[in-house]
Amino acid sequence: MGKNSSIEWTHHTFNPWWGCTKVSHACKFCYAEVWAKRTGADLWGPKAARRFFGPHHWKQPLLWDEEAKKTGTRRRVFCASMADVFEYRAELHTWRERLWDLIEQTPNLDWLLLTKRPQRIALHNRWGVWPKNVWLGTTVENQKTAAERIPHLLSNNPGVRFLSCEPLIGPVDLNPFLRLGIDWVIAGGESGGRSRPSNPRWIRELRDQCMAAEVAFHFKQWGNWSPIDLAIASGEKRVHIFSDGEVVARHNKGTAGRLLDGRTWDQFPVYPNESTATLRLAADQ
Repeated sequence: MGKNSSIEWTHHTFNPWWGCTKVSHACKFCYAEVWAKRTGADLWGPKAARRFFGPHHWKQPLLWDEEAKKTGTRRRVFCASMADVFEYRAELHTWRERLWDLIEQTPNLDWLLLTKRPQRIALHNRWGVWPKNVWLGTTVENQKTAAERIPHLLSNNPGVRFLSCEPLIGPVDLNPFLRLGIDWVIAGGESGGRSRPSNPRWIRELRDQCMAAEVAFHFKQWGNWSPIDLAIASGEKRVHIFSDGEVVARHNKGTAGRLLDGRTWDQFPVYPNESTATLRLAADQ
């Protein structure tokens, strides 16, 4: 958990618990599992324990909400970077209900719930209609997961629906879905010692699809594989050549950065009190 998160598309992060079970190829080199192991915690898998937290931890979002109200500036909270809120385990139900209470108590915070289990979202909606400060998203790493997960996301009506195409490990055509109620697309490459490369063409195609559909697009990072021209200056020689001729080089994540065709793409959806038309005509913020 942290105030002023380093994740480019959120202000704060909050975890109702730590731990999860891998469900798809995007989970293969899970950064959260690696991070947990660095702290000495074995929390991944159906038989592993989950880590829970005390009152001080749960008080922090209340303080963020007070600050947001005082300044008149909404804040985005990514929940749960170290777990999946919609994971099925009997002992998580009480903690999930506590999270729903917290969301009700913090109307000045926008809660970003990102899941790889969108088929379970409706099962845990105690409101019937999701509060407007709940933003629901699902991970889409390739075309297969787009077809499987996005329809489940679209069957729910939160304040904002978003997709996280990170790590992007295959091309994705979002055109069948973007005009059906997707408000925001986040894209990015994979980072870490065993990261897989993303084809720059896949990133550009997602951007162009979003621009055509007037959907906000946010490019988070290249990760540890960047376009070859970004690596030439450092003399990097570890490269990957895609079948279409695109070349990427193994590179330091920080040096590779997040420029796409010479600029950053930091678009966000407008807060849903605005009209739907305004919501989807996103502007860089």
